[in-house]
Amino acid sequence: MGKVLESSLWRSSDFGTSYTKLTLQPGVTTVIDNFYICPTNKRKVILVSSSLSDRDQSLFLSADEGATFQKQPIPFFVDTLIFHPKEEDKVLAYTKESKLYVSSDLGKKWTLLQERVTKDHVFWAVSGVDADPDLVHMEAQDLGGGFRYITCPIHNCSEKLLVAPFAGPIDHGSLTVQDDYIFFKVTSANRTKYYVSYRRNEFVLMKLPKYALPKDLQIISTDESQVFLAVQEWYQMDTYNLYQSDPRGVHYALVLQDVRSSRQAEESVLIDILEVRGVKGVFLANQKIDGKVMTLITYNKGRDWDYLRPPSMDMNGKPTNCKPPDCHLHLHLRWADNPYVSGTVHTKDTAPGLIMGAGNLGSQLVEYKEEMYITSDCGHTWRQVFEEEHHILYLDHGGVIVAIKDTSIPLKILKFSVDEGLTWSTHNFTSTSVFVDGLLSEPGDETLVMTVFGHISFRSDWELVKVDFRPSFSRQCGEEDYSSWDLSNLQGDRCIMGQQRSFRKRKSTSWCIKGRSFTSALTSRVCECQDSDFLCDYGFERSPSSESNTNKCSANFWFNPLSPPDDCALGQTYTSSLGYRKVVSNVCEGGVDLQQSPAQLQCPLTPPRGLQVSIQGEAVAVRPGEDVLFVVRQEQGDVLTTKYQVDLGDGFKAMYVNLTLTGEPIQHRYESPGIYRVSVRAENMAGHDEAVLFVQVNSPLQALYLEVVPVIGINQEVNLTAVLLPLNPNLTVFYWWIGHSLQPLLSLDNSVTTRFSDTGDVRVTVQAACGNSVLQDSRVLRVLDQFQVVPLQFSKELDAYNPNTPEWREDVGLVVTRLLSKETSVPQELLVTVLKPGLPTLADLYVLLPPPRPTRKRSLSSDKRLAAIQQVLNAQKISFLLRGGVRVLVALRDTGTGAEQLGGGGGYWAVVVLFVIGLFAAGAFILYNFIRKRPGRTVYAQMHNEKEQEMTSPVSHSEDVQGAAQGNHSGVVLSINSREMHSYLVS
Repeated sequence: MGKVLESSLWRSSDFGTSYTKLTLQPGVTTVIDNFYICPTNKRKVILVSSSLSDRDQSLFLSADEGATFQKQPIPFFVDTLIFHPKEEDKVLAYTKESKLYVSSDLGKKWTLLQERVTKDHVFWAVSGVDADPDLVHMEAQDLGGGFRYITCPIHNCSEKLLVAPFAGPIDHGSLTVQDDYIFFKVTSANRTKYYVSYRRNEFVLMKLPKYALPKDLQIISTDESQVFLAVQEWYQMDTYNLYQSDPRGVHYALVLQDVRSSRQAEESVLIDILEVRGVKGVFLANQKIDGKVMTLITYNKGRDWDYLRPPSMDMNGKPTNCKPPDCHLHLHLRWADNPYVSGTVHTKDTAPGLIMGAGNLGSQLVEYKEEMYITSDCGHTWRQVFEEEHHILYLDHGGVIVAIKDTSIPLKILKFSVDEGLTWSTHNFTSTSVFVDGLLSEPGDETLVMTVFGHISFRSDWELVKVDFRPSFSRQCGEEDYSSWDLSNLQGDRCIMGQQRSFRKRKSTSWCIKGRSFTSALTSRVCECQDSDFLCDYGFERSPSSESNTNKCSANFWFNPLSPPDDCALGQTYTSSLGYRKVVSNVCEGGVDLQQSPAQLQCPLTPPRGLQVSIQGEAVAVRPGEDVLFVVRQEQGDVLTTKYQVDLGDGFKAMYVNLTLTGEPIQHRYESPGIYRVSVRAENMAGHDEAVLFVQVNSPLQALYLEVVPVIGINQEVNLTAVLLPLNPNLTVFYWWIGHSLQPLLSLDNSVTTRFSDTGDVRVTVQAACGNSVLQDSRVLRVLDQFQVVPLQFSKELDAYNPNTPEWREDVGLVVTRLLSKETSVPQELLVTVLKPGLPTLADLYVLLPPPRPTRKRSLSSDKRLAAIQQVLNAQKISFLLRGGVRVLVALRDTGTGAEQLGGGGGYWAVVVLFVIGLFAAGAFILYNFIRKRPGRTVYAQMHNEKEQEMTSPVSHSEDVQGAAQGNHSGVVLSINSREMHSYLVS
């Protein structure tokens, strides 16, 4: 509801004849967020108000129908208020912070009940069912993030008095408390189970037909000790099947298939079924088959369904030419979005048999046709009254029917009928046409006063027009003003739900007021039972309509009527069903008894079946030292004489009795990481069953680092390695995303190899999953067709400070790159230093080519970068300090003899320099001759180093990837990118 300024809040105490402006705080502008009226005492009203800045909220309390208000500041922001269904001063407040407060003095004082409560899943105690009228049922989130069903009394909701009637977690937003029943669902391993409790007894599984496999379940009604369900089964998209339960709400039988559904905003589902108020057991439903929607009606709670009979004449007295079975009446069964107008079908408890709705005649329901039809005998006969949809309001127990056209244009005329729609009169309710926003009637079914509210223009304030029909009636009705009508179905059978019922209605010639004392029910007489008073029991289905005996119920292929129930214990007895049960709330006596019971059967000793072992909370991965609760369940078979042998996989073995009967979990603790095979064997004299569970015990992942060579050549093998802490061999799954691929590569090893066929930047992402722990890291590789690699080594002192971690290697590489760039003036973005894992500490310097210049082609013959890098390394100009003043020198590495240590004689380095100069000259000569032989080919030099054996990481630097240097000389050799040229140079 939108905020309403104080100037818009008015009150009337004379049926809308006059209004008084309410002043909540003189001189202060007040914003009204919402208002609530106590359902058991209409005089008590609570307004929820916010400051203009929305920084705080207050309540305004009234005990005199809003004549006066008392301001009450509150320390929270109200989302919803819920009055107690019986005690007028008790109120629950659900806040925007998901907290639940309670007040026992109409909002003057508040006490916090519970935190992390689910919105719209808080319920007061049900009178006559809950022993404590001050009990509150709620769905709340626990500290672990799961949701629980809990209850507590409002006077003390401490942890000691908090009760969890169901031990395990439930699905978020699934708790429903309605009449005698409590429902919720539990999803685990992608399978959803629905639970029900009848009159607060233990929770049991709701038993639908075995292969219904519901995707969704909606509760239609729970009155008269029965549950009416709409179930969307595995094969359905926009339809639901209707099921009817036994009194306990446990076993369900199919009553109608393929009822149309639609999904609204916020994922709410609307089912096209409507309970006709005033006559118990009557429902309307729209069935959708092969794209056609047709309206059906039942008089016995879904046991039998029929199409609506079409009227023979239209509103103008002309033949409709609509005859079954090709043509029927179909109605829209939509609820109105606006709470102040009626839906497309209007019924009322105090007007039994009176149904008015919008629809059409034809072979199916047409969405854009909304002609208005009415019946006063509960759907036996129908009449057309309007050609367009109207909003409907029943006054004086249906003695006056008011209709206003549903249109977007302004109106000033309404229509009304005092003879159940036989004739209609018009009334100018205003001299100026208004856009009608809604209709309001005064409280009470007997009222004859209504208000039309709307606006003259879209910019104007609301206009409220009082319409009083009391002057039209001069007297109260007497007995002589009523006649009776008998309820019957479309076949003319008056015995419906086991009784004949008669109702009274005002004669069309009597202009009088029914008044507050009017009662519609006249007489009822119990009937003898007949076939139509019984429906199929759980596990049975009605014969197809094509067969002669459509009342016959046959067992489904998956159901054996002679099998004992799951809870049948040795020494007890059970009764097998013959396939029929009386419709709940049917009161027939004597006559046919399709539910006659055979002899009582003894429960046999049955072998255990459906044995399951799981960890409480449905986890299969735990941490070392964590307390684990194993739960053992048995779906079928005897439990009193069954022994359970338990092996938890780490040497613990034990024998239990009554393990599944008590439901007590087995508590255990694994100290060491690993995979443990947990097995439970259940055995009695009739047979045995076994259940197995593999438990992963591992510490949570702490760190993940993706190590990869930052530069790689085209079509050259590269190794991708995920360094993981702690290392969990055989317990971790790695997911690799390479490039733009959405499909990951899975591996149990922490490294994979791959190749790249195109140049450019490629992102590699790895996720490591171990139990419930998941980490991710990502790196970008540069795939080039030319680059150079210079092998490096460090002073031996560095090894003592090498912790062999990826972060340390990365930091040292950045230092070397920065120092080389500073000393050689080579741009830092063209240098990448990568340290190798393990000892001794070695590195490779990747020298990248500069971006191409538009004026001339680049070539290494004129590039002085390598010479500059060699010069500063040979001059021992690249060094950095460690802790304690230890200086580390960086130098060229001899790729022929391994990691050559620094500190050799100067003559050695002189030879190296001369050799390199000579090598450059030879390379230039060869290159010149090659270009002459192969015109048009541009040749680049490439640095190589031999493949290094690593100690602690499976990273492999291939010769093809990095171009390993050939020969025993130190420093640089030339290599041409072309394979042909490479062979020519090294031959």
